Amino acid sequence: MHEAFAAALDTWPRTGVPDKPRPWLISTARFKAIDGIRRRARFDAAQTDLTHYFENHVNEAPGDEEEIEDDRLRLIFTCCHPMLAPEGQVALTLREVCGLTTEEIARAFLVTPATLAQRIVRAKTKIREAAIPYEVPGPQALPERLDAVLQVIYLVFNEGYSAAAGAEVTRAEITGEAIRLGRLLAELRPEPEVMGLLALMLLQESRRAARTAKTGELILLEHQDRSLWNREQIAEGVALVEEALKSRRFGSYTVQAAIAAVHAEAESAARTDWRQIVALYDQLVRIQPSPVVHLNRAVAIAMRDGPEAGLAQIDAVLQQGELANYYLAHSARADMCRRLGRVAEARASYEKALALTQQEPERQFLQERIRQLQ
Repeated sequence: MHEAFAAALDTWPRTGVPDKPRPWLISTARFKAIDGIRRRARFDAAQTDLTHYFENHVNEAPGDEEEIEDDRLRLIFTCCHPMLAPEGQVALTLREVCGLTTEEIARAFLVTPATLAQRIVRAKTKIREAAIPYEVPGPQALPERLDAVLQVIYLVFNEGYSAAAGAEVTRAEITGEAIRLGRLLAELRPEPEVMGLLALMLLQESRRAARTAKTGELILLEHQDRSLWNREQIAEGVALVEEALKSRRFGSYTVQAAIAAVHAEAESAARTDWRQIVALYDQLVRIQPSPVVHLNRAVAIAMRDGPEAGLAQIDAVLQQGELANYYLAHSARADMCRRLGRVAEARASYEKALALTQQEPERQFLQERIRQLQ
C-alpha cells in the first residue's frame, strides 16, 4: 500500500485523480505485491506457487474492488452470511462491524440485552463450527444477503436518529454514516427497496435541526419549525420514493418513506393528510405486521379520528404484551389519555414511560408532561 500511495503521488498530479481512487490504489498495491513476490521468487523457488495464486486471483476477479468499494459495506455483506439465522446476522454485524453496544441493539429488537447477547454468541459459534469464511461474496451471492444488509443500515440509522441513551436525541455521526452506506448500496444495487430505505433516511434526517430546542429540549413533530427542515434532503427523498413506488416491487422501507414524504410535504401539522397516512399504514401492516407498526398506525388513527379511537387501538396493541417495555407505547397512551382529560391514567402511563427511557431529553419531556398534569 505504501508503494501504491507513492505511485499515486507521482502519477495523479500529472494524469488527474481517477474517478474511483480506492480501486486504483488497491489494484496498484496488489500488482506491487505480485512484483515483490516475483523478485523474491527468483531467490526462493517455494514462492512460485504463491505467485501463481495471486496472479490467478487478480485475473479471475478484476472487478471485485469496484463491486463494493467501501470497506465497511464490504464487511457488512460478509457478515450477513445466509447460513446464519437472520436475527443473528443482523445482531452480529451491528455489534462487531458497526460498533453498537449490546444494549443499543437489544432496544432496536425490543428484547433484553441477555437475549441479544445469546444471539451473537450463537452466530459466532455457527461461524466457527461451520467454518464460514470471512470473504466478500461474489455478485451472484449479493441478492440473498440484501435484506439483512438493508436491516443493518436501517437499525444503525435508527440508533442515530433516536439514541438509546445519553444527553442528545440524535447522533449525527451515526445517521450520517448510515446515509453514506445507503448511497453506496444504491449505487451497487439500485433496486426499489434500496432506494426506499435511502429515501426514508433522508426524509427523517431532514427534520434533525428542528427536533430539539437550542437548550436541548425535545420538540414533537407537530410543534417543529418546518422552516428548519432540510429541503434538499426532502426533495431527494421524495424523488427516490416516487421512483421506488413506480416499480410496483417495493416493500416496507418504501412505504415508510412514503409516510415520511406525506409529513415532509405538509405545510403544517394541521394540513397533514392523515387519511393518506392511515391508508399507507394499512398497507405497511400487511407487509410488516410488527407491534411497532401497529402502534404507529394507532397514533395516525388518533390524528384522523380522534384520541378515543386512537386509545382503543393502543390498548389493543399493549394487550399483546410485546411492547410492555417500550416507552413510546406508554407515552403514546398517556398522550391519548391527556387529550381525553383522563388525568390519572395519563400520569400513570407517563410515569411508566419515564421509568423505561434512558435518553435525557426524553426524560425531561416526560417529566414536564407529568408536571403539567399536576
